[in-house]
Amino acid sequence: MDFKYFSKNGKILPIEEAVVPLSSIEYQYGFGVYENVRVNDGIPYFLKDHVERLMESARIIGIKHRFDDAFIKKSVADLIKKNGAETYNLKILLIGGKEPVLYILSLNPLFPDKKFYKEGADFITCEYERPFPHAKTLNMLQSYLAYKSAKEAGCYDALLINSKGCITEGTRCNFFCIKGQTLISPPEEEILLGVMRKAVLKVAKENGFLLEEHEVRFSDAIESDGAFITSTSSKIIPVRSIDKHSLPPPPDSLRALMRDFDKFLATCKGVLT
Repeated sequence: MDFKYFSKNGKILPIEEAVVPLSSIEYQYGFGVYENVRVNDGIPYFLKDHVERLMESARIIGIKHRFDDAFIKKSVADLIKKNGAETYNLKILLIGGKEPVLYILSLNPLFPDKKFYKEGADFITCEYERPFPHAKTLNMLQSYLAYKSAKEAGCYDALLINSKGCITEGTRCNFFCIKGQTLISPPEEEILLGVMRKAVLKVAKENGFLLEEHEVRFSDAIESDGAFITSTSSKIIPVRSIDKHSLPPPPDSLRALMRDFDKFLATCKGVLT
């Protein structure tokens, strides 16, 4: 799609007016937070949860602003109405400074190759710990470099390894191992609490899965029944390999969870909580 409008502080403007002030130190240093929201047929999925995380991210890194949940939701609704009932992504940007700015822009979605859902995807690992795990900030250089390395290696993404040698998450996704009907997640205090991760855990619980939180070493992942990642763009994708070490094919329990989650997305009307 060719998007002709964006939102700045709640005002719909022509996309030609979307400019970045080069003198702004907030832009230069990445003093901002953001969210990516999937819009399906004009419905913003899990908007309440995305806005809550945006606010929490801003609080964590000290962005003081005048925008509240209702204002952001209305701004999103106004832009969607201007765009029409299509399927695309919205990026919400909250930039800090003396006069914080709220931008909302529309982007064409990047859908993963369908083969990943059947065969699984390949990953590499990179050593990196994000300084504010619960804040989705614009300080993405290390994640960008890790993701770039993954793409150069022909892989879907990079899994981040902390100072203890444990897997925490991907550069743009959450990570799980699975054993039987139990999902194993790295400790929540060490990861970004993904909105799609939250949705998957809701569906998993409703379908008899248990959740364990503990450190996940490389060997734990390789020796599990399987592993998968979650994100707004990917939903659930099985992990086929990590650093060229093959994992078992997706077990029946993971396939069942993927089917149940697809059913949930088809019927939830964009509401999680």
